[in-house]
Amino acid sequence: MSNKNIGIKDVAAAAGVSVTTVSHVLNDVVYARVGAETRERVQEAAQRLGYGPNRLAQALRTQRSGMIGFISEDIATTPHAGRIILGADEAAKARGYNLMIINTPGSASLESRQADVEALLEHRVDGILYATMYHRNVELPANLGSVPSVLVDSVATGGNITAVIPDEEGGARAAVGALLEAGHTRVGFINNTDDVPATRQRLQAFRDTLTEAGLDGDAAPVESDVSEVQGGYEAARRILAREDRPTGLFCYNDRMAMGAYRAAAELGLAIPADLSVVGFDDQELIAANLHPGLTTVALPHYEMGAWATEHLIDAVEGKTDLTLMAIHPTILNCPLVRRDSVTAPRH
Repeated sequence: MSNKNIGIKDVAAAAGVSVTTVSHVLNDVVYARVGAETRERVQEAAQRLGYGPNRLAQALRTQRSGMIGFISEDIATTPHAGRIILGADEAAKARGYNLMIINTPGSASLESRQADVEALLEHRVDGILYATMYHRNVELPANLGSVPSVLVDSVATGGNITAVIPDEEGGARAAVGALLEAGHTRVGFINNTDDVPATRQRLQAFRDTLTEAGLDGDAAPVESDVSEVQGGYEAARRILAREDRPTGLFCYNDRMAMGAYRAAAELGLAIPADLSVVGFDDQELIAANLHPGLTTVALPHYEMGAWATEHLIDAVEGKTDLTLMAIHPTILNCPLVRRDSVTAPRH
């Protein structure tokens, strides 16, 4: 007999495992790596406590399917943004829900994206998460509003859907601040050429932070290029060729910082002795593996995925009203990750 007062957290505590593990076992998640002994312990605890969710019975009683739709604009194929999916999945499992993921190209037409939403609606999802590979404005299909929906790392062109985005300005201020704290007064910025919010907001924060420190932010050197390794290399070659060469360099992302490392090496500049470098993204395969390790700013991919899922499920269960949260996007902190690429400038 099922005990309505017993929840999944009670089973997790009794079995000595995480809520996610309990959800995996009781929902027979095929890809979950749960050992036989752990699986048996969870099942025994659930039976002893009288916890036995019946999906069909729940669906009939609550008119909910327990499924959350997740439209991924290239995230599923992008390693550095994939933690959005991980955060969403773990938050959903902890609440007894499962994700149904559709990957769509960022270049997909509005009609194609509308078809993706329709496919999820046909599977009776309770809500939809719409996530993009990088922070940008998106035009959304009208049928997205058929169920509660939350945007991740993006903002609707119309601005009428709840969204969670990274603090681009705060992250850039932290990056430039790390160089100022180390004593640098000649600081340059290697920026992206794409017309996206991060390009504009990081540049403005770069200039404002220098100005507030008593330097001339408007006159500080800025070079822009494509936001890849080669673009960072080309921009760094140009900015480091100046007579008043910067001793500190803030790069739009870690890939551009990697290019800047190559340019510095070709010019005979040691990092950080001759040139301190700060990146943005904390991209796992790059930042920690450059030599020296790259000081950078972390994008809150996991946190955005988890935040969006928690609030979406709260809306599905009638605990919150997403329309009240749609006026302004929620902004999550981008923390500085200190490694060894910053030191005091030579005098």
